[in-house]
Formats: sequence, structure tokens, C-alpha cells
Amino acid sequence: MHTVLVAGGGVGGLACAHRLSRRLAGCDRVVVFDQMPMHTFWPSLLWVMTGTRRSSAVTRPFKDLRDARVEVVQAPVTAIDPKSKIIHAGGQTWAGEALVVALGAALDPDRIPGLGAEPGNFYTAGGAAAVWRELQALEHGRVVVAVPTTPFKCPAAPYEGAMLIDAYLRKRGRRARVSVELWAAEPAPMAVAGPGVSASVKEALARRDIAYYPGERLERVAGDRRQLEFAGHRPVSYDLLAYVPPHRVPEVVVSAGLAPVDGWVSVDRHTLETPHPGVYAIGDVVGIPLAMGKPLPKAGVFAFAEGEVVADRIADQLAGRLPAAHFDGRGECFIEMGRGQAGFARGDFFAEPAPAVRAYTSGRHWHAAKLAFERRWWSQWW
Repeated sequence: MHTVLVAGGGVGGLACAHRLSRRLAGCDRVVVFDQMPMHTFWPSLLWVMTGTRRSSAVTRPFKDLRDARVEVVQAPVTAIDPKSKIIHAGGQTWAGEALVVALGAALDPDRIPGLGAEPGNFYTAGGAAAVWRELQALEHGRVVVAVPTTPFKCPAAPYEGAMLIDAYLRKRGRRARVSVELWAAEPAPMAVAGPGVSASVKEALARRDIAYYPGERLERVAGDRRQLEFAGHRPVSYDLLAYVPPHRVPEVVVSAGLAPVDGWVSVDRHTLETPHPGVYAIGDVVGIPLAMGKPLPKAGVFAFAEGEVVADRIADQLAGRLPAAHFDGRGECFIEMGRGQAGFARGDFFAEPAPAVRAYTSGRHWHAAKLAFERRWWSQWW
């Protein structure tokens, strides 16, 4: 009997675990570790933020997973020993023949003084619901969507969020009395995808009269005065703040020697294997440099593909076969624009000298496709 340990029950972790359950022998074990009792479908948090989903609609309990072969340990991973392929969680020690680190990026709003005290962190279900409560009550004033640091997962999310907020305000007849602005630390929207995608997003913001301020570093938040302090600017006031929190590598990954404090896990970009044989890392916890000098975006589509590639490689290795699966850097992304409209982009991020990404004409069909994707996500595992 073989045991494969998967640290993290997010997109990549579940994709890997379920693929392994289909590929491994019946006597083998797949054990997933997650400190939360619920799995959250992160793309739908944007809809929670703007009132078309309730928080309860974008989460499912791990205990209700349909595949009984995927064992879930609901406890935080307190230590990882990559040399021995051992995980410590819930006061117990677990050992396996292969180990997959899929712990994602830790959200760290307190890195920016004053930011953690603000409720509008829409990368959590509670924060998205808080933005929705404030948005409903807002009759006039200033909405600021802030991206204080890079990198962050789901590169389209803040731009989608601004456009969805704009659409809600227009539907309610309040947009003339409420300004919407987006202040971001990155120099251009979704820049890794190329100038064409960036230009499309900037054009979409401009058509909606959403003021866009790129390359702006947030230094602190004065919540008592409802002001944001950006480097080199006078304070920016806000009536509603929706923000992407700073991201960092989880401390347990640093303690395991798998990543530096200010960096991410390094892997072979095709096999996702770390320098430790039989130990893999996938998803947002990983940093994969591209030929053009920037990292592969942190996005669920890549985490999912990486998880399945790693599962196939582990299954082949444990069965004594030569692994053939490899991650090719291809991915796609929906871009919600409000009023039933969405955009779509797809491409090869491992292309040289720069990613080859195509942005498709936006329309209702892409919004319908994203809704179908959400339904498929839940139906395949729950």
C-alpha cells in the first residue's frame, strides 16, 4: 500500500487528490490536509461582493466530498519534513511515498499598517460579504478598489471587482453620485499576459469611467479618517474600501526549507518537483519564472493543471512506470465585466520570448461560460 500526502485542499490540492484516487491502486491512500472545514470556490467571491451569491453558496464542507477514497484531515499543517516526506498535523505524524505541497499563498493584510482593521478584504468570504453590506448602503461618495502589493492570486480579480461594483451602482441609479477608482501596485493590469490584454482591460475600465492609477504603492491606512496613504501622494479618502490583501508564502513552508521568507517554492516548471525527490509543490505557493523575467501568474487554472500533472507523475512512479505528464504553461481566464458581460483570454505562458495570449471579444456568452464552469466545479466533486 502506498500513501500520498497532499498539504492543502484548494484548487490544486483537490485536483491532485481526485486524480490520484482514480489513478492509484485500490489499496493506496490519498490524504489531504486542510485547516478549514469548508472548501471555498474563490472566483465566486466577486459575486458575493456584489450581491449575486451568498457566502453559503460558494463553500462546501470537505466531509461531503463524493469520492470516499480522498481522506481529509481537518487540521493545520504544523510542520513538513521534505527529506522524509512527513507531515505533522492535528497532533499526529503522517508519512508517505510522495508529498504534494499545495498550501497556497497566505493572506497578510497586516503587512500594511492599518489595512488589517478594514473589513473589505474580498479575498475572504467574510470580507466579500462585508463589501456587499457597505455597497448596498452607499448612496454617494467614493469607492476605492486597492491592490497594495504584488504578486496576488487571480490577476483579473480587482479589475473584475471594480467593474462589477460599477454595474451594481448603475443598476441602482447611484453611479452619478459615487465615483469608482482602482489603485494598484502593479504597472498595468494583467501585464504578464501581454500589452494586448492590458490594453483591453484598461479600455474596459475607461468605458465605465473607472479611474485607474497603476504603479501606486500603499503605505498605510488611516481607518479613523477613512484615508489611504500612497507613496508620493496626498491622502486618498474613501467611503468604501475593497482590497486585495498582501500575499506571502506560508510560514510552515519557510520552516521546512522549501522557500525563502520573501519568496516562493522553486520547482521544475514542467514536473513541479522540488529539489527533494518525490516532493512536489503546486499552485499559488510556487514561483515559476518565465522567459520574459516575470513569474507565472498565480491563478486557479494553473493550480488545477499542475495538480493533475503531479498526480499522473506520482501514479506512474509508484507503479514503476516512467512518468510522461508535464505542465505546459497553458491557461485561460474569464474577466467579469458586469451586466451579464465577460471577457476571456487564453494562451501559452511558457512561450518565448514572451507569453502568447489572445484576448477574445467580450460578450454574454463568456459570462454564461463562467456560470457553467462554476456549476461544473461543484458537480464534479460534491
